[in-house]
Amino acid sequence: MITKADKNAVRKKRHARVRAKLSGTEVCPRLNVFRSNKHIYAQLIDDVNGVTIASASTLDKDLNLESTANIEAAQKVGELVAKRAVEKGIKTVVFDRGGYLYHGRVKALAEAARENGLEF
Repeated sequence: MITKADKNAVRKKRHARVRAKLSGTEVCPRLNVFRSNKHIYAQLIDDVNGVTIASASTLDKDLNLESTANIEAAQKVGELVAKRAVEKGIKTVVFDRGGYLYHGRVKALAEAARENGLEF
């Protein structure tokens, strides 16, 4: 039987493998996604300087979400992070799915970010 801890360890291993190949710069930052059972978080990270440029999550008060753990919430977070990126003059990003499958909430966040002006 696979426990929750084992699943997360496998995800972290997968994420490390992906991160070995991906890196964000000031011009083209990394769009990182973290998904917990209750929330979803997205950050634009400049790995060269080690700085978070913009972020959004289901914890943001201005989203006014009924449920924070569904696809609609992930879409709202994707829209918000894309708007914050465009305000700072960022158009292209490198997508880092954080070791999660590109499916469900992660896919919804990515597609919402694309529709709101980010290219990846």
